[in-house]
Order: sequence, then C-alpha cells, then structure tokens
Amino acid sequence: MQSNDERGFETASETHRWERERLPEWLRMPLSRSARSHSTATALEQRSLHTICEEARCPNRNHCWSRGTATFLVMGDRCTRSCPFCSVRGGPPVALDPEEPFRVAEASAELGLKHVVVTSVNRDDLPDQGSGHFVRCIEQIRLRIPGVKVEVLTPDFRGRNEDIDRVIDARPDVFNHNIETVPSLYVKTRPGARYQRSLDLLARVASRGEPDDQRHRMWTKSGLMLGLGETDDEIDSLLTDLYQAGVRIVTIGQYLQPDRDSLPVEEYVHPQKFEYWREIGEQIGFSMVFSGPFVRSSYMADAQVPLS
Repeated sequence: MQSNDERGFETASETHRWERERLPEWLRMPLSRSARSHSTATALEQRSLHTICEEARCPNRNHCWSRGTATFLVMGDRCTRSCPFCSVRGGPPVALDPEEPFRVAEASAELGLKHVVVTSVNRDDLPDQGSGHFVRCIEQIRLRIPGVKVEVLTPDFRGRNEDIDRVIDARPDVFNHNIETVPSLYVKTRPGARYQRSLDLLARVASRGEPDDQRHRMWTKSGLMLGLGETDDEIDSLLTDLYQAGVRIVTIGQYLQPDRDSLPVEEYVHPQKFEYWREIGEQIGFSMVFSGPFVRSSYMADAQVPLS
C-alpha cells in the first residue's frame, strides 16, 4: 500500500480524490513528509489501537501524526449508529477489550503526549453505554503520565444521567461532546441523536465542571460542522444555545463528504466566513473559539484549552 508520505500533493483528504476537481482552492493542502508520522503509526499498530483520525478519514491526519499526536478511538471500530455524515462503519460491535485502556496509556507515554484525547464509537448495546471504559482510560493515562491533560470526546450516552455522571466524576480536563449541526438538520444528519439531549448533556457537564477545594476545573467543549445546508440565523442560535448551556470551548469546521455514499456537501464555506463566526463566538462570550475549514474538535486540541 502506498504511504501518505509517498503521495505528495493531495486535496484535503486522500478519500476526496474522486471529487478533487470540485474542491475550492482553500481546501487543497500539501501533505508534509515526516519520519515521526511513521513512528506514530507504528506505536498505534503495535498495540492494535484505532484512531478517529483514520476511521473518520480526517483531513488533518498526516499533520497530526507528523506532530506525534493522534486521537484514540476506543471500544472498537464499529458504531451502533450510522450517521450519514460519518465514515465510521456501522455493524455488530465487538466485545470490550479490558486491556485497551492500558494500551492507550502505554501508547500515549511512548508518543510523549501531554494532552491525550480519547473518543469512541457509540455503544448503545452496553449497559453503561461505554462510560465505564472512558473512566478506565482516564485512570490509566493518569497513572502512566504524571501531570497529563486528558480530554474525552463522548457520545450522548442516550441521555442517561448515571452514565454521564460516571465520566464527570473521573474529572477529565476537557469534556467534549459535539453538537455537530443545527436542530433542523438532525433528522437528516444525526437520526439516532437528539439536539436537546446533546444540549442537556453539555449543560450537566458544565454545571459540575467548576472547581471547588478538592477538584480542578473541567472545561466543557463542543463542535459543529458547516456546509450541510444550515442558515446563518440557525448557526447564531446554535452558538447561543451552546453558550447558555455552559460550553466555553467551541470548534467550527467544514463538513467534507468522506465517501460517495455519505451526505453531499451543500456549501464550501469561505475562510472569511469562518473568521466571521469566530468573531461572533467571541462576542457571545466563549473562552476559546476555533473556526476554519480544517478545524476539527480534536485537531490541535492541546492549543484549544484556556490557560485559566
């Protein structure tokens, strides 16, 4: 198989070669060459670990891996939901691997990570929706790497408070759950999810995220995609909803169709419009707003956390 470093100049993602003629210039990027990218891949492959970088066909994968970073995808590579915007495969999920949290921690230590991001497929089949596995990952990472920052990007746990609270009680430094899109597009984009359910989860996290004498602050974070057919008024309303729910870190990026069978792109949003939404987010009051065509919720995540 031809490696990323051998392909040279490509569009935003290797999976978009079939549509490269339609991509605007700002969504074309050269792939950097780095021996570190190979060492990152080796560290993951040796431990049989999945990443959202690969499974979601992220356009930033080569850049992140060249920095020695990756976002771990735990609990298998098969999702119990099949969102039409996402390339992660659906199908019967695998049994949980009790050693996976240890291997994630081991790989994080080998890569020298100081900010570790862990996400997962939806596991609606599990009694605790997979929340306990997130907790074990957080615990193992902190055992292995003193002083590490841990960020989790979780599913909605079907809105079950006991499962949400289980992860909250583990006190990740950042608790991220992506709202993804505006309410009017949920049926088309996230048929297994509910807008209000995601907002309620974020509000619950934020309400318990403030520090006290015993606990450090836990930042609440969310992200959305543009280019699916949303209106400006809907985006403005969504950002206001997120802020009122207690979210303080928000990411805004361009939706890119991962394969021919996924939802088509309705609009390639110009970088100037992303800058506009960054300014709007800051006016609303968010502590950090990352907005741009290639922004993803876990891309450069270590730089997305406020200093205080």
